[in-house]
Amino acid sequence: MARDRVPGLNRDADWSGIGVVVAGIGVSGFAAADALLGLGATVTVVDGKADDAARDRARVLEALGATVVLGTGSSWDGETLPDGADVVVTSPGWKPSSPLLVTALAAGLEVWGEVELAWRLRPTTGAAPWLAITGTNGKTTTVRMLTSMLNAAGLKAVAAGNVGTPLLEVVMAETGSGVPRYDVLAVELSSFQLHWSSSLRCHSAVVLNVAPDHVDWHGDLDGYARAKGKIYTGVQVACVYNAADPVTERLVEEAEVTDGARAIGFTLGTPGPSMLGVVSGLLVDRAFLADRHNAAVELANVADVVPNAPHNVANALAAAALARAFGVPATAIRDGLAAFRPDAHRIADVATVAGIRYIDDSKATNPHAAAASLGAYDRIVWIAGGLAKGATFDDLIEGAAGRLKGVVLIGADRAEIAAALARHAPDVPVTEVDAVDTGAMAAIVAAAAQLAEAGDTILLAPACASMDMFANYGERGDRFAAAVLELAGGSGTTG
Repeated sequence: MARDRVPGLNRDADWSGIGVVVAGIGVSGFAAADALLGLGATVTVVDGKADDAARDRARVLEALGATVVLGTGSSWDGETLPDGADVVVTSPGWKPSSPLLVTALAAGLEVWGEVELAWRLRPTTGAAPWLAITGTNGKTTTVRMLTSMLNAAGLKAVAAGNVGTPLLEVVMAETGSGVPRYDVLAVELSSFQLHWSSSLRCHSAVVLNVAPDHVDWHGDLDGYARAKGKIYTGVQVACVYNAADPVTERLVEEAEVTDGARAIGFTLGTPGPSMLGVVSGLLVDRAFLADRHNAAVELANVADVVPNAPHNVANALAAAALARAFGVPATAIRDGLAAFRPDAHRIADVATVAGIRYIDDSKATNPHAAAASLGAYDRIVWIAGGLAKGATFDDLIEGAAGRLKGVVLIGADRAEIAAALARHAPDVPVTEVDAVDTGAMAAIVAAAAQLAEAGDTILLAPACASMDMFANYGERGDRFAAAVLELAGGSGTTG
């Protein structure tokens, strides 16, 4: 049976006669189907959506030989496996509880995510090793910092996975000739991607932090944490953990790793042995010492980290740990950090108007990320709200109450934040803006300005997703910046 051949499938295997069902026709599903067709598999793509983008992708895949079924109805009920299915490749948007995936598992089929497929399709010789990063917050910043460090060391490296170039595109472009196209990959992995991985074996990996998020997808926080922890399975050199987050250390302790792999911690305090940390304004390494007589290796100044808010310094230390595990010299850590600039909407200075500083951290889409942002400033007027995704806000507000001058609440789930403020910060003035039209952000910024005075920071760190009012967190941040600059009217200074 073709199904008996599935466990050993890799890039060099005979895929003819293997029936692959690709669940989802988005970007990752299209890339998976395209790669599988190129290998000779029999591919059926299914998706409950039938919008214009899905139809456009379907036409391309059908021309390449795939069978595509869009929408549910008489031809597909959303649950039944297509005939001839031997394995299912699922897109991140499909929850484990999706009827098709439940049916596949009940029938004894393997279910792979895009990362599992990409790992299997690496060249069997000469493939670039993976330095992998996951966590609730900070993944993209850390993977870009790491790539900058690797490039500064003269290595051919690329950011891939949940950020940058799609993993399947990277691995399919590798030659397999013994001279890899890349020396190393800096790979960002989400919990969705990791959930369906089984054969992944990274050179080194880090879980930056674990806080409640995507619980609706994973079922509970333990399921979410277990998915994150799969990144450590089979690690060859270094399992990097956050000394301030006991869950990450526990995940290392529970992982089955390659003999000789080390546990490496990072901390914002003074590091112990086998750790990286901060001493007198310096990032230092006590884990990867060329000379055992050295107490530590100086890597960079904290001031080299832009911005040098505490959570971003932690990101830099995590990236440095992975780079050092790969043999990157200290000078390249410093040069990589000096060359790095964060992506938009991550604690970005927008302007200072009438002595009030405006900060865009629209990327803070959950309470854990918002807590890090709130912890970086004093005297804050906080703009918060949106889609809570099942999150709670009591711990966040209890920890930040002493910093809050005022709060402006927006979005569908603002009442949940208002209730937590009433419990833990009852004296903090709160303004609710119920507008959701395209001009809403001007009203939001104006309301925040009414609560602030010179020396304060108005911080957009919503602790919620954006899709109730905006296309994504990027549009939310862009509209915030535009409203601030309109308010400035030429009287402010941009950051």
